[in-house]
Amino acid sequence: MTDRRLHPATPRAAHSSLRGQVDVPLTDGEACEISAPLADLLAAPDGALDRQLVYGEGFCVIDRVGDYAFGFARKDDYCGWVLAQHLRPATAATHWICALSSHLYPEARVQAPPLHPLPFGANVQVLGVQGNFAQTPQGFVPLPHISALNESLPDPVATAEMFLGVPYLWGGNSAAGIDCSGLVQAALLAGGIAAQADSDLQQSLGDDATGSAWQRGDLLFWRGHVALVVDGARLIHANGHTMSVAYEEINASIDRIAAAGGGRVTHHRRITQ
Repeated sequence: MTDRRLHPATPRAAHSSLRGQVDVPLTDGEACEISAPLADLLAAPDGALDRQLVYGEGFCVIDRVGDYAFGFARKDDYCGWVLAQHLRPATAATHWICALSSHLYPEARVQAPPLHPLPFGANVQVLGVQGNFAQTPQGFVPLPHISALNESLPDPVATAEMFLGVPYLWGGNSAAGIDCSGLVQAALLAGGIAAQADSDLQQSLGDDATGSAWQRGDLLFWRGHVALVVDGARLIHANGHTMSVAYEEINASIDRIAAAGGGRVTHHRRITQ
């Protein structure tokens, strides 16, 4: 059965990667990027929220219907619909936002009223530097909040800990709200580790560590849920129990989820860099 999340096609058009597999016109797609601070990635035009895309990240447009564009996120090939008004032609990003959140300013000064927020992981094209700000085609970003695209945060757990206290949001991908798989993906991508966006798609990451002691950075999966191991006793996850990103004692979490009907741990994966 075709997984619509990873199938870059509509009844009217498909990406050229599906040549020989579909009977609709093929296209290489239109190279775009997200122009809004956050853009909802929907299952259908005006449909349910699957994920969110952040400012500047690449999006390949395959089809358009009314106010919406269908395509896939360049970071993980996740397919869906976004409002066309939240897209612009792709630019050559040079840096990414490595702070939990930042702002885009119209001028290179802290007193200037910001144009809009910039979430963790947002991409920007730096043209130059003015004082403590990086200049982009759209405005200015504080230098302490950016890293070059080839620079990563080596510890996914430490990255996840940046989000402590952030509210839980189904399908969320930013400090405005994030879910369990969004937190794991953000932490891994920041460390240069390719990762899909949903927990069931993340279960094949790394190696099977079933039966071994918990190690920092391990991934624990339940049916529809994922968490990062902090140490031998604790995990960190975005969860509906506290409705936030929070620490929890591992054994207590396992028992609580089982008691609530969520079952036992289904996968224990270890990622080596």
